[in-house]
Amino acid sequence: MSSPLRTSGLLKALAGLPGERVAVETIIAALQDRAYALLVVLLGLPNCLPMPPPIPLVCGLVLAFVALQMLLGRKTPWLPRALLVRSIGKPELNRAVERALPPLVWLERFSRPRLTMLGSPYAVPVLGLVILILALGLIVAAPFIGQIPLGLAVCLVGLGLVERDGVLIIAGAALGAIGLLLSAGFAYAIFSGIHELLF
Repeated sequence: MSSPLRTSGLLKALAGLPGERVAVETIIAALQDRAYALLVVLLGLPNCLPMPPPIPLVCGLVLAFVALQMLLGRKTPWLPRALLVRSIGKPELNRAVERALPPLVWLERFSRPRLTMLGSPYAVPVLGLVILILALGLIVAAPFIGQIPLGLAVCLVGLGLVERDGVLIIAGAALGAIGLLLSAGFAYAIFSGIHELLF
């Protein structure tokens, strides 16, 4: 894959990889320098719709693992060998790509390289910290709908990284702050309710 490909182009290229099944390590190798960015998008996408537990928890944990590596300055993501050798069937991969493409193509119409310093290698550790905070928010988000603002925020940050669009990254961080406030309000309401019942 060449770096000029847009996010939708990267997903189409993934769907076009040869074989009946595609190993996770093949996907990571194909993404090259965009592996972090597209992993962030893919982990955010399931949370953009109401999802039952444990989907937000699993996505949040894997996203936190990826974000920690960004924070530590790793050039490419490391995943356990047991995960790398796992494979995804082409029909399942194609279905996932088909579902993801319409919103991504719509967002790409508004995206272009802007404030590119936010997508530079020097900014990646800082963005890793931002994504780590969003991932922790996903882990404790309210069931079914609480993860939606955070999922959208993660997707915007990841898309901004792929597209070299600092405006999208800022928009994602701002939406993430709103999502974190909503999650904090939910947690406060739960604890307050428990406190009143017990005391």
